[in-house]
Amino acid sequence: MGDGDAVFFSAGKPGDAAKLAGQARVKLGNDLDLVEKDVYRLCWIVDFPMYELDEKTGKVEFSHNPFSMPQGGLEALETQDPLDILAYQYDVVCNGIELSSGAIRNHRPEIMYKAFEVAGYGPEVVDDKFAGMINAFKFGAPPHGGIAPGIDRIVMLLADVQNLREVILFPMNQRAEDLMMNAPNEVRPEQLRELYIKLALPPKAAG
Repeated sequence: MGDGDAVFFSAGKPGDAAKLAGQARVKLGNDLDLVEKDVYRLCWIVDFPMYELDEKTGKVEFSHNPFSMPQGGLEALETQDPLDILAYQYDVVCNGIELSSGAIRNHRPEIMYKAFEVAGYGPEVVDDKFAGMINAFKFGAPPHGGIAPGIDRIVMLLADVQNLREVILFPMNQRAEDLMMNAPNEVRPEQLRELYIKLALPPKAAG
């Protein structure tokens, strides 16, 4: 330690404290001109937790992708603390910006049923909500995975802009409105009729 050095502490709930510390680090790096310029630093982020604890309910829930293969498979789900189980999930990050996200798929029905059971969902939920997927896997499926690159985020980095809306043709504002397309907007009566939808709006208050 020398003159001008400083130590920062962030306290609170782990997620909130880490978020605050990360924002402070980025701001200080930019304000003090410590961030590298004209470079692209790539990294893989792996070993995401399969589950997390809901702070409001105290229940175990999926932390990100419920269809990812848990590391350790069925044995891990049956013997380990759910909060210690990692998933085969991964992200590609460049200069602190997430560019791609992906996972190895949980393709085995018995593991998928157990994974959802750990999160408090019975097999009937899987059969009802994800029938197409689970039925296909019952016929047999090879191990598989994938990754989804965010082309807009890559363009944002190449264009050296800080806001994703700068590189999107029809960006939405903070209210999820597309001002270029005038959306959302009212649906025409004939469109509703085509879909057999009837509006049941509350009566307008007398002026």
